[in-house]
Amino acid sequence: MCHLSHRLRHNGRVPEIVITVFDGVKLLDVAGPAEVFAEANRFGADYRLRYASVDGADVLTSIGTRLAVTDRIDAVEAADTALVAGGDRLVGTPIDPALVEAVTTLRRRARRTASICTGAFILARAGLLQGRRATTHWRHVRLLADAYPDIEVQPDAIFVRDGDIYTSAGVTAGIDLALALVEQDHGAELVRTVARSLVVYLKRAGGQSQFSTLLDSDPPANSTLRAVLTAVAADPAADHSVKSLAALASMSTRQLTRLFRAELDTTPARYVESVRIDAARGALDRGHSVTDAAHIAGFGSAETLRRVFVAHLGVSPRAYRDRFRSAVGE
Repeated sequence: MCHLSHRLRHNGRVPEIVITVFDGVKLLDVAGPAEVFAEANRFGADYRLRYASVDGADVLTSIGTRLAVTDRIDAVEAADTALVAGGDRLVGTPIDPALVEAVTTLRRRARRTASICTGAFILARAGLLQGRRATTHWRHVRLLADAYPDIEVQPDAIFVRDGDIYTSAGVTAGIDLALALVEQDHGAELVRTVARSLVVYLKRAGGQSQFSTLLDSDPPANSTLRAVLTAVAADPAADHSVKSLAALASMSTRQLTRLFRAELDTTPARYVESVRIDAARGALDRGHSVTDAAHIAGFGSAETLRRVFVAHLGVSPRAYRDRFRSAVGE
């Protein structure tokens, strides 16, 4: 019944997933979602996968393998889902205008459009995310927000839906997004079967911040904050109240707070908390207990650490440790 209703919704046509690819495309951005749709076909779905490039020529992926292309993008007359993969070359360098134009054209011919990882930069460059909520890989969310201030960037999201446009975080988040699209088409029962078959979470706990580096800003080389930041990093568990940090910097608490705002876009208290979260993560990564990690990082108690982890990372310290601890020797 689920299969039949899906076919009828698309006027009897097999739903086609058109994945946009290009030289340097991240292979897992393509293969991950493709495997989800292919696996769904084993359990009653009927997706047809197509791989399209600007000129219809095969492309060289991020790992040096050649990916066979089935279509030229502008030759695709209609698509159920236009899926735009990502790649390192999309960040920090101009995006090929022909690729942007081709994706814009494909968008008009598709029922829904989605991007994986840095594929969001193609959608953004094409103006398709203007006034919308979106996300991308955690390393690049700030760049996306700065370059396109009319986009409401959601830095912690695994994927974001805004109308009929979807964007996802880095690499394996494309699998999460593809599962969500299959669930939208075929319901929870089929997608649970697909997730189990692929041995992946149907919905992972927490956002992408649990994978990210919380501190990615740096003050100017000659900044007065250098000594303050060094002291915090050297001993996260020490007394780092605003008053003590201000004394270290030989300025008033108000001056220190203004300097943190101007150079790091945060407050002293939030900065110290971020350092302590990273210190706790490092302790958990090395195999320390939650209680020990709390003391090492300066949180005082396991309960305080738990509250901070859940608030910032969306997972408990114990869940984080079990997910990210080394498998060596286990």
